[in-house]
Amino acid sequence: MKNIKTFSEKIVANISRVIIGKRETIEQAVVCLLCQGHLLIEDIPGVGKTMLARSLARSLEASFGRIQFTPDMLPSDITGVSIYNQATKDFEFRAGPVMAEIVLADEINRATPKTQSALLEAMQERTVTVDGITHPLPEVFMVIATQNPIEHEGTFRLPEAQLDRFLMRIPIGYPLLKDEIDILDGQQFLHPIDELKPVVTVKDVLEAQHTLRSVHIAPPVKRYIVELVQRTRAHEDVYLGASPRGSLGLFRAGQAIAAIQGRDYVTPDDIKSVADPILGHRMILAPGARLQDLNEESVLEDVLENTPIPKGDYSE
Repeated sequence: MKNIKTFSEKIVANISRVIIGKRETIEQAVVCLLCQGHLLIEDIPGVGKTMLARSLARSLEASFGRIQFTPDMLPSDITGVSIYNQATKDFEFRAGPVMAEIVLADEINRATPKTQSALLEAMQERTVTVDGITHPLPEVFMVIATQNPIEHEGTFRLPEAQLDRFLMRIPIGYPLLKDEIDILDGQQFLHPIDELKPVVTVKDVLEAQHTLRSVHIAPPVKRYIVELVQRTRAHEDVYLGASPRGSLGLFRAGQAIAAIQGRDYVTPDDIKSVADPILGHRMILAPGARLQDLNEESVLEDVLENTPIPKGDYSE
């Protein structure tokens, strides 16, 4: 697991030159990359959501596609379109921006549900179907979507089916005082992303993703994962709990957290550290919970406190 630890440290250190003071957030993005998952960043404008996606793509020497979602956007603006070529007398596929390795879906909730759904096949099956022909996406493929949780005018709520396809939903948050001063100093003459160079290759990413699957998860830890997810379904303040995809997400993310820390086995603490970003957006709270000013985070805290932590040697 030393290779994955070194791999992740290179990426985190590189992105930290642009996204200052947000190491935990950057590590969560790397976890999504290692798990072949997708990331939803939900925060106000100006905190670095777009820069995080661009910095990750540059650090990997990966192709980058940006989709600026608007209410008048069509599904073909995302997937691509078949155009008739008069010279060859045949239709040619013109790929859309989703065919890149790192795809930024900026302000994804501004598009209509029909347009949002154009990403469903790509995010799950890693293919795009246009005019009945299926086109494979790159081996390394990650969608980083952003949305503003404050402004709701002219937006469309993401359907549960699409939310469930994001491995994590995370905020970025305001920087600390010292970090914000460093941001001012760093951008006085030139933006740091303009000087950002690749530190790993796409081949390195594929090798790390393959190696990750060999990280050991003991049966008690697997049971702990499932118990956490099932308690979200049985909780009195939850109308709809996390799906089995949530269990798989905890399983993979636990492996990634362990590997990033240089271990070849997963502990319950690894699972707890990613419970909120993985399970929070997969839960629908009961109407009564909203009246009590409860949110997904407080419900998950209750679930974590009341789920027994397994004892024993997790490396066996």
